[in-house]
Amino acid sequence: MTSRIIRRALPVVAIAIPATVHAHPGHGILEFSAGALHPVIGMDHLAAMLAVGLLAAQLGGRARWALPVAFVAALALGAIAGVAGAVAPGLEHGIAFSVLALGTVIALSARLPMGAAAATVAISGALHGMAHGMEIPADSNGLVFGLGFVISSALLHIAGIALGSALIRTSRSAAIRYAGAATAVFALGMMLR
Repeated sequence: MTSRIIRRALPVVAIAIPATVHAHPGHGILEFSAGALHPVIGMDHLAAMLAVGLLAAQLGGRARWALPVAFVAALALGAIAGVAGAVAPGLEHGIAFSVLALGTVIALSARLPMGAAAATVAISGALHGMAHGMEIPADSNGLVFGLGFVISSALLHIAGIALGSALIRTSRSAAIRYAGAATAVFALGMMLR
């Protein structure tokens, strides 16, 4: 059921977003596209977005919507803080640690309580958002750029949930743990560079 909804919703979103962006003068599709690509081309961001989806699928139930919502809300707030000039000490290491934490929880198939899972995801989202906010080009419309990376992040969460759900449905849930382990190893590599 979820996969069918996602398959039907994605083309509608892909068609509707450019029209929405162009409906307001001064907002360019290039700014939106740059924001939307940002989480996809940064491997640390991509790993975190997919990990949130995999964790949500692994935990199941209301985690399927609560974790992505927590991440996206914290992502947006972190981006606002980043645009305003706030900088968390050791931001890059914090991002790497958040990816390590997500990967480790997935690899261990830890059954975190919903509050702990949402807090872990929200902290990761806030750190990623702050980095995104700081990286918004000065000559672009920050709102449109931000909308791009928020929507792209949410779609990556949906992709992670769809992948995780498919693996669980086909009795390949061990593959989710392997993906978590690979994510954790990738994060360790980020920390060592």
